[in-house]
Order: sequence, then structure tokens, then C-alpha cells
Amino acid sequence: MAQNIFKGLGIALITPFTQDGEVDYKALTRLVDYQIQNGADFLCILATTGETPCLSTDEKHKIKELVIDRVRGRLPILMGCGGNNTRAVVEELRNTDLRGIDGVLSVCPYYNKPSQEGLYQHFRAIAEASPLPVVLYNVPGRTGINLKPETTVRLAKDCANIIAIKEASGSLEQVDEIIKNKPERFDVISGDDALTFSMVASGAAGSISVIGNALPKEVSRMIRLEFKGEYEAARIIHHRFTELYSLLFVDGNPAGVKALLHEMGFIENVLRLPLVPTRITTLQKMTEILKTLKI
Repeated sequence: MAQNIFKGLGIALITPFTQDGEVDYKALTRLVDYQIQNGADFLCILATTGETPCLSTDEKHKIKELVIDRVRGRLPILMGCGGNNTRAVVEELRNTDLRGIDGVLSVCPYYNKPSQEGLYQHFRAIAEASPLPVVLYNVPGRTGINLKPETTVRLAKDCANIIAIKEASGSLEQVDEIIKNKPERFDVISGDDALTFSMVASGAAGSISVIGNALPKEVSRMIRLEFKGEYEAARIIHHRFTELYSLLFVDGNPAGVKALLHEMGFIENVLRLPLVPTRITTLQKMTEILKTLKI
């Protein structure tokens, strides 16, 4: 059975754009280098934070190839491949060149609102079609449906190449239930920066982080300290970013982290509609926090 290699700090990689709205491949290259040099354990590309629904097929292909070429096997790469049409996702998995990719992240079907049995059959079909290990992605706030713990555990037990779940339900009780009942080879990964400290303390294998785009060294250190059982030192880092966690998402994701990266000199503060940049008041608050943190 497949084992999870996506542990520690994963980066939910943004897609930078130029002022005229095109993909900024130079900025993306710099950002990938920054993650590798500052403690990221793996990269997650072409998912929610990457504004993937607003990218063309050609842009997605170029981003995938750029990241693979830049990483050169130094970190595992997890790639988003999901949707609410099971047949279309299966066909995409069968027809996409996945060389250089180490696993696929597949989100719960959105809008359709299937039953738990429908979710089970959807992910089972994806698992059977995928040549790579599969990480489930549960984010009810975006999809309108919650993958319940018993369904997650059922999938983990029945499908040999479903290796983990990115849990962004916001429920620590749900996380605990999965961790308590899951097979040993299956992992829970935090999908919520504000809960990463608590989830890792409860047994999660790491995080797929938004804030990590800007602050990989600090978030990586927090997770590594927890892995070593040094919870007080990790808690200090966690508390430094408490206010920043909420500011990053108050105007939608990735508006907050893009504003933060712009202030740090990495990218232009540009998103594609229907997303828009974070409000000036939010940006001012984040800028003040950055000054306080001396980052």
C-alpha cells in the first residue's frame, strides 16, 4: 500500500500575475526558490490558493512544468486534480502527463452536494484511475459538503493509494475522530493555518499552508518543534501569527497572502476576477504586524 510522503510544511503555492494580468513566471520561479531555501517540505500546486479555476489549460501546463523543472526532485510535488464531474476528473487523470508529480490533491465535489455514499464512490473512482497517490481535500466552506470522518476512514481502509486528507473543516473534533480511527499508513494534514498548531499536536502529519508562501521558515520551525515534542516553543511561534491568520482570509484567499507577498517585494498585488485585492485597511494592519515581527 502507498505511504504518505507529504509531511511537514507544504506550501499551497500562489500564482503570481503581472500588472496586465498575465502569469508572472519570473516571480513564480523566485517564489519556488524561496520556499526551497526556507524550510518547505513539499509544494502543492494548481489548487485553491493558486487561483486554478481562473487559469487556462496552457497556463496550468506551463506552471506545472516550471515548478517541476525548478524543484528538480528536491521536494515532493502535490498537484490539484479534482472537480464535481467524476467522469471528467477520471479522464483528466488518465490523460495528463504526471511525470515529475508525486501525488494528486482531489477536492470534494462542489455545488452538486452528494451524499456520503456519493462522496465515497466519487473518490473511489478517482483512486482507481489515478496512477499516483491521492490526498483527499475536505473544505466544506468552499464545497458546501462535509466529508464525514467515517467516510474518510472508509476510503482510507478500502483504497490502497488514498494516503492522506487535507482537512479544512475547521473542526478539531472531526480531526480527532479521523486520527483515532484511521489506518496507520494514512495521515491527516492541516488545511487551516490557524489550526495547524492544534492539529499537529493532535497527531496531524503537517500542513498545506497559505501563510507559508510568505513565512515558510517560521511555520516550518513551528511544525518541526512540535514533531520533537517542544510544544511551548512551537506555541510561541503560533501566537506570534494569531492576528495575521485571520487577516489573511478576511477578504478571501489568496487576496491576503498576495498582499503580504507584495509588501515583502515578491509579487505584484494582482488577482483574477472574480477575486480582487484585499482592502487597504486590511493591508495596513498586515503591514504593521510585519514591522512588529521584523520580517
